[in-house]
Amino acid sequence: MTNDNHETISILNGLIETCEDGVKGFRTAAAAVKHPAAKTLFTSRVPAIEHAASELQAEVQRLGATPETTGSVAAKIHRGWIDLKAAVTGQNDAAIITECERGEQVAVHNYEEARKQQLPSGIRTMVDRQYQGAVQNLERVRALGAAAGADKPVIAPKPKADRNASDRG
Repeated sequence: MTNDNHETISILNGLIETCEDGVKGFRTAAAAVKHPAAKTLFTSRVPAIEHAASELQAEVQRLGATPETTGSVAAKIHRGWIDLKAAVTGQNDAAIITECERGEQVAVHNYEEARKQQLPSGIRTMVDRQYQGAVQNLERVRALGAAAGADKPVIAPKPKADRNASDRG
């Protein structure tokens, strides 16, 4: 395995963790919210994220390594926070949606960081396509949050997709 492959594998495994975090986060949120539109949105996004993870895992295997199969520790803590927030706020959908938006901001940021790296063209194309899916997830969760009166989450650093949107007006 070349050093370039090692770097690419590391980047892909990081994105696999991001996908696994998204799947588990959306499932946790879908179980916690009461609002049918929120449940539907969270549940409907899971298959696309699972497909993205499968694509990434196949590339890692093609490169001769073992793909990541679990999410990150930070995301596990975040899902626990969603569970705690749901319990403390009495299943407050707006609070749960805010946490989902925070999770999607992290996913978009992770894809942006991966896109800054040197990747083989076929992998770059896949990562770019998956990035667009992550941005769409973020936009859909934001729209849901706006309709539900959810607070805006604050994370650092702000995803590039957000910086570009604020630059446009």
